[in-house]
Amino acid sequence: MTRVYLEIGAKKVFACSVEWPGWCRIGRSEEEALEALVTYAPRYRVVAERAGLLFEPADPVVVERAKGGTTTDFGAIEAIPSLDAEPVGEAEAARAVALVEAAWKLFGEAAAVSPEELRKGPRGGGRDRDKMVAHVVEAERAYARKVGVRHKPLREPADLTAMRADLAEVLSRPSDGRPPVPGGWPVRYAARRVAWHVLDHLWEMEDRRT
Repeated sequence: MTRVYLEIGAKKVFACSVEWPGWCRIGRSEEEALEALVTYAPRYRVVAERAGLLFEPADPVVVERAKGGTTTDFGAIEAIPSLDAEPVGEAEAARAVALVEAAWKLFGEAAAVSPEELRKGPRGGGRDRDKMVAHVVEAERAYARKVGVRHKPLREPADLTAMRADLAEVLSRPSDGRPPVPGGWPVRYAARRVAWHVLDHLWEMEDRRT
């Protein structure tokens, strides 16, 4: 069974894997979101293999529906499902970190071989490579604060390496399901949000560099 939860906004729906951080896709309905999730399985397999994990998903089974909001309809996950309040054991934490780190590596490799100017979207939109990379990094710095990792604006490559090392260290710890800091995110959700954002832009970059 591939456990999936749905984040349901007024106009858009996300289908997100519970066990595979970052494997989340959007659609205009539950059916479209689930279809998109399945369609992206081969692309996510690259991430799982880089993490050293066997990825053989079965048919998705919806185990929860969470209410989304304006961010959902904008095109980003925001709802924290109740299942993220469940404890995270050592093995799950280590696996999640391996997948997040694989996403980081693949994104960096794609940026290194992509042209600065990327093909524009159907309406002429979309960030070029360097702005996309900067957006991913700055969003990640904001996400890191949700689990207690605080870094000043990242000026040098070493700054990003240090922040990601601190973030990975937090995500690698077993958890009782409560956010590590008041008003923060549960670590299971944090790993999913970080991985999803990196992969969403990785796949966008791959699609728009040709």
